[in-house]
Amino acid sequence: MRIRNVVHKGMRRFLDNVEVSGLPAASVDKIRKILTVLQDIGAPEELQAFPGWKAHRLGGDKKGVWSLTVTRNWRITFSVDETQGEILDLNFEDYH
Repeated sequence: MRIRNVVHKGMRRFLDNVEVSGLPAASVDKIRKILTVLQDIGAPEELQAFPGWKAHRLGGDKKGVWSLTVTRNWRITFSVDETQGEILDLNFEDYH
């Protein structure tokens, strides 16, 4: 899937320039793997093949947003425009 836009500035720098400032050093490898897979998948349901990432859709005020675990508190979240096959609002956030 193509990534249309990135909310988190550190993630945007990482995707555009492979610059890691703004991301926790201990998580860069996992973030790199997740972003590589996100760009290669055809549908977000394919992420469930990676059980350690705990891929799931959120509910409540973030209903429909996908969440992937990076560390205990940190998640990569995004929405999907299924008609265009694009990832929207890619973010790296502390869910607490």
